[in-house]
Amino acid sequence: MQPPLVDPANLFRLVHFFDILAAVVFAVSGALVASRQGLDIMGFVWFAVITGVGGGTVRDLILNVPVFWVQNPAHVSACLVTAVVMHFVAPLVESRYRTLLWFDAFGLALVTIAGTVKASDVGAPALVAIAMGAVTGIVGGLIRDTLGHVPSVLLGHEIYVTASVLGACTYVGLNGVAVARLPAMVAGFLVTFGVRSLAITFGWSLPVFRESTKRERWKSVPKDSTRDQRR
Repeated sequence: MQPPLVDPANLFRLVHFFDILAAVVFAVSGALVASRQGLDIMGFVWFAVITGVGGGTVRDLILNVPVFWVQNPAHVSACLVTAVVMHFVAPLVESRYRTLLWFDAFGLALVTIAGTVKASDVGAPALVAIAMGAVTGIVGGLIRDTLGHVPSVLLGHEIYVTASVLGACTYVGLNGVAVARLPAMVAGFLVTFGVRSLAITFGWSLPVFRESTKRERWKSVPKDSTRDQRR
């Protein structure tokens, strides 16, 4: 019998390592918000932790499974260390914010697939698995932006949530046609990271809603003239 190309135990350790790395990347983005708000060390800790593990926490609560960082506090520990370090080096990291965007794209891709896989493993339907992948990738950032009073990723025009959803769809679709788990995970990761990277490089965004010309003309008509027309 031919041995597997990748030892499952080594694969699990590798994914776990990158999962913690993704939490650290998100924690850095949370700490930067605390820096811009001029908060103390506890503010840095709060923003770093809630951004680093917020998405996965909401996902596990929705799926009604044990919260991942309660079982293994490595992710929270990494976020705490990140918060303390960022309290002293935030200006240096802020000056390299463009580089951080690439790390954030990496983290988004990784946790999106991790969330999708976890939802699939507990028997969630395909649509729910896709939603949980997106929740894992973006909810921590949503909480961070809401608490920090900064524009949310949902309200921006940049392609962020879309990249997460496309990656989750890729994994679910390949898994549905009996593609092996590892290739499906890699494909989903590459789709999310690729789409987000292209958006960063070329400034891609989705078309936004535009009011009809008729409505715009109606708004431009003075109220007095509309009253005269009704008379």
